[in-house]
Amino acid sequence: MSRIPLNLLSMAETPDISDTERWILETTLRERYGRDLELQLADAEIRLHPSDRELASCPVVFWHDSQGCNFVVFKTGDRNYRCQFFYRGYQQYGTGVKEYDDLSECVVSLLQAQADHAAEGRGDIASKRS
Repeated sequence: MSRIPLNLLSMAETPDISDTERWILETTLRERYGRDLELQLADAEIRLHPSDRELASCPVVFWHDSQGCNFVVFKTGDRNYRCQFFYRGYQQYGTGVKEYDDLSECVVSLLQAQADHAAEGRGDIASKRS
């Protein structure tokens, strides 16, 4: 049995965002906001593992809401997703889950984490950081 060098494993191509994944995103966001949002597709270079020296290119979906919040979903593999939201570069937040294997769960968790963060900021709910 031959072994694949580790550096080749990190260079494996992550599939692009599929039509089905795009539909899941559009439908979930339409349910949340009551309207269609413009989704932007791009690529990002990230470390898939903290110990990686090389960056891996992966597809991302980006959108922002009317309150100035930006959202990013990274597709890190076939049915593997990471997510975060941010207001400015130094204000980045996640869900507390490193990676999801279900896109719907990833997006719903991301939207809920942002809604909780916004409610904490308004004082509607107690801060979890206290």
